[in-house]
Amino acid sequence: MKTIKTRRTIRKYKVDDVSQELLNRLLSEASRTQTMGNLQLYSVVVTRSKEGKEALAPAHFNQPMVKEAPVVLTICADFRRTTRWCEERKAQPGYDNFLSFINAASDALLYTQTFCNLAEEEGLGLCYLGTTVYMPEAIIEALKLPELVMPVATLTLGWPDENPPLTDRLSVEAFVHEEQYCDYSSSDIDRHYSAKEALEDNIRFCEINHKETLAQVFTDCRYTRKDNEAMSEGMMRALKKQKFL
Repeated sequence: MKTIKTRRTIRKYKVDDVSQELLNRLLSEASRTQTMGNLQLYSVVVTRSKEGKEALAPAHFNQPMVKEAPVVLTICADFRRTTRWCEERKAQPGYDNFLSFINAASDALLYTQTFCNLAEEEGLGLCYLGTTVYMPEAIIEALKLPELVMPVATLTLGWPDENPPLTDRLSVEAFVHEEQYCDYSSSDIDRHYSAKEALEDNIRFCEINHKETLAQVFTDCRYTRKDNEAMSEGMMRALKKQKFL
């Protein structure tokens, strides 16, 4: 059985299918996770077809595992279902606002993490795609998501066909604050990040990107201000289209 200490992101999958019975059981079990007001403010779109994966792939920068994984799951913040329930029960819903999106997104991400834990316990491999929030408009179109439904997470899922090395993590001292938040001094940053920066892979990362520091790789190459601002605009457009703003 896998444990959280040995979990790995899997991007290569065997051709073996993930049975509908197993998937349904995991999706059901994950619903026992925490949820605001017991409303379960999420929906999951399951994509198995070649055509469906091809439609989603551009929104995820055509990462190969989107087309190659047996199953792609798009987890959505969903106030549509709750709103329709209210409308059908003589209640006046007021969930077309940003706070409601935050509540639904929190529910959806909690559900996503619980599902990940359960799936990995079964021996399945998965990859969490952060690209979901980069190009939500394309996903909304591909999945025909109605108002008050917003994609917040995507998982590729299948039986692992690789065993990549574990990735590094910061020590608990780097992110746990006792009683109050304690801001980071220069010496704190040195202490918390020196081990990461000294890793051979990260040194090589700097070399191939022609950067002096690992931080510069992130600011200048991977997650630039220009890209962040452009994708923020896309996110705002999507939230307005879906009536959360």
